[in-house]
Amino acid sequence: MNERPKGAGPQIELAGIERVFHLGDSAVHALAGIDLAIDAGEYLSVMGPSGSGKSTLLNVLGLLDSPNGGTYLLEGRDVTTLSPAEQARVRSRRIGFVFQSFHLVPRLTAAENIALPMMLAGIPAAERAPRVEKALADFGLTDRARHKPDELSGGQRQRVAIARATVMQPAMLLADEPTGNLDRATGEEVMRLLEDLHERGVTLIMVTHDQALGDRAHRRIYMEDGAVRRDSGRGSGREA
Repeated sequence: MNERPKGAGPQIELAGIERVFHLGDSAVHALAGIDLAIDAGEYLSVMGPSGSGKSTLLNVLGLLDSPNGGTYLLEGRDVTTLSPAEQARVRSRRIGFVFQSFHLVPRLTAAENIALPMMLAGIPAAERAPRVEKALADFGLTDRARHKPDELSGGQRQRVAIARATVMQPAMLLADEPTGNLDRATGEEVMRLLEDLHERGVTLIMVTHDQALGDRAHRRIYMEDGAVRRDSGRGSGREA
């Protein structure tokens, strides 16, 4: 898929998205008729109590989970109709993920973790090496290239995770409680890295329980019982 220029219409369009989980005889509506449009380049936070559907929404947006109903257009394409292999290709090339628990591969070094998405995408080693080197430098990790995750601090692990998430130059970055396992100072450093990526044009969508972090976003939605209850307004412009 080609990236849309800003102003070419919404990057994400959800219409009537439903996600139902069955627990015994009970049906839990994790997402209940979500209608949402997000423009390219937006900075959006998703807030709400535990069980409100925040992470389920993020998983649907990231093609890690499939809705039971509704349509999801990503850059004008209905991605819910794609095969699992086609969804994996879109996910690999258009979407980056940053998680609270880092999700690094323990046996791989920092450099190897960063290279992993390119390896899975079949990018040749000769092309991978300079991109990994640049990512290590961009995130202040050059001297940690050969260290494994258990030899890194929490902040260093999250920087490796962000470098890995962005090495494929995705159009959209999904962050699920990205500072949840970090102290305040390290969390602030990680937020600056994410916001710098947004300033370069990446769509940033962040789930957080932290009101102060959520308020940093230019657009904020509040979820409850699987539905969007409040939305501060669509638009990719910066707030004054």
